Amino acid sequence: MADGDIEIARRYKLRPIDTVAGKLGLESEDLMHYGPYKAKVPLDVIGRLPERPGAKLVLVTAMTPTPAGEGKSTTTVGLGDALNHIGKQAVICLREPSLGPCFGIKGGATGGGQSQVVPMEDINLHFTGDFHAITTANNLLAALIDNHVYWGNELDIDVRRINWRRVIDMNDRALRSVVSSLGGAGNGFPREDGFDITVASEVMAIFCLARNLDDLQQRLGNIIFARARGREHRPLRASQLKGQGAMTALLKDALMPNLVQTMEGNPAFVHGGPFANIAHGCNSVMATTTALKLGDYVVTEAGFGADLGAEKFFDIKCRKAGLSPAAAVIVATVRALKMHGGVALGELARENLKALEHGFANLARHISNVAKFGVPAVVGINRFHSDTDAEHDLIRQKCAEYGIEAYVCSHWAEGGPGAADLARAVVKLAEANGQPRLKLLYPDEMPLWDKVRTIAQAIYGAQGIIADQKVRDQFREYQDSGFGHYPVCIAKTQYSFSTDPALKGAPSNHVVPVREIRLAGGAEFLVVVCGDIMTMPGLPRVPSAQNIGLNSLHQIEGLC
Repeated sequence: MADGDIEIARRYKLRPIDTVAGKLGLESEDLMHYGPYKAKVPLDVIGRLPERPGAKLVLVTAMTPTPAGEGKSTTTVGLGDALNHIGKQAVICLREPSLGPCFGIKGGATGGGQSQVVPMEDINLHFTGDFHAITTANNLLAALIDNHVYWGNELDIDVRRINWRRVIDMNDRALRSVVSSLGGAGNGFPREDGFDITVASEVMAIFCLARNLDDLQQRLGNIIFARARGREHRPLRASQLKGQGAMTALLKDALMPNLVQTMEGNPAFVHGGPFANIAHGCNSVMATTTALKLGDYVVTEAGFGADLGAEKFFDIKCRKAGLSPAAAVIVATVRALKMHGGVALGELARENLKALEHGFANLARHISNVAKFGVPAVVGINRFHSDTDAEHDLIRQKCAEYGIEAYVCSHWAEGGPGAADLARAVVKLAEANGQPRLKLLYPDEMPLWDKVRTIAQAIYGAQGIIADQKVRDQFREYQDSGFGHYPVCIAKTQYSFSTDPALKGAPSNHVVPVREIRLAGGAEFLVVVCGDIMTMPGLPRVPSAQNIGLNSLHQIEGLC
């Protein structure tokens, strides 16, 4: 049996984090150490770093994910190592893994094979405690809300319109809908409530968009947690509970970006972790902007396919942070393309050029979508051992028809040298792009309803969007209340351009149903929930947790 990612990572001899930081010009005293192999970069150190005007930001995105696997995080790590291999000073920026998928079905998020960030076990399990801090800050606000109601409700909170939910970093369907405050008058006033997974929390979104501690505190204070009683239903903010100071205190250390290393000893920031199917799916602005001060190339990823991750990266993160990527990589695999072409999971190892060509429609739409943002792109074919030369040739041929080059990469097996051709292509694109000019999909002043429709039509290939009258009235209310300039964050399935996860390929002329919208006043966007997407996942029939444990040496096994 072939070694898993954890066995491969364990064979690697980690370099002291001071050595890794030295590649970026940082000294030991510039770091807050979490043992010998992990560190945070303090905010005052970041504030002293000079800007690096020529630094290039590279986005790694992907085709629509399938159970066959695409390897976006693996490619991000492999590309970062490859850029260093060809002589560029490159820094990688990834999101922190959530415990939910680690113990559920997806596994960890540190890459794979010879293209991983390490220490793998630490990063996937607890790491530096950032997610626990975010969970605690979120739940502090929840406690303050119920406490305020208990002690007289001076703000006249309408308990039927409290929209702030508690969170936990675990897949637990039993917590989706609960009743809180049972057990008598001393426990407060019973009400319907529920939990989301931590990565879906607005605190996580705020954490990843904040530029500094002052910005973080202001955004936390702007969280709208409920409505007041009365005909006007006034929005109530966390600042009215005086909760933003304590929440910021809980997040003070967490906001410092985490520095680790790849298996080739190159620097990587792993920080923040919102899901792209229910949140904005990007690592923190703090990590990305810090990396842009320290490296000539910064390689970052956005969650799931380009229809979710890349769109939100461009329209939310780049819009808010003033970022403009110089190039993008769209990751694809032969296996996933054949699955989109109708091949069953158990048959993917067989050559099937007809299915591959049919499934290419999915990749073609992602190629067209990225081009709409004015970002030059290249396709990275993440090689699997079952791929054939004919299949690779067909993908390259089809990509050429769309005016884009495709490169076969073997970074999973070979590390950075296996993605050297892709790295050279990225450098060529980025340097030819000069001063990048990102084209946002919609302007700030476009009405909220039209923003959602624009994404559905331009990115998802939909005919339009539909919603019942209650949801339409919410759109109108938010538009009239001064939130019309906010970007929109679509929550939908990651497995299809539509809201039906079973609809593969590149479906067109479907309709996107909008089920509800949620105002994120601190993150400054609106979450638009489409289809049956849930903000608290459940565990699968056979959770990955059943395979995780300690061996006789007390080493973790089964984590992937």
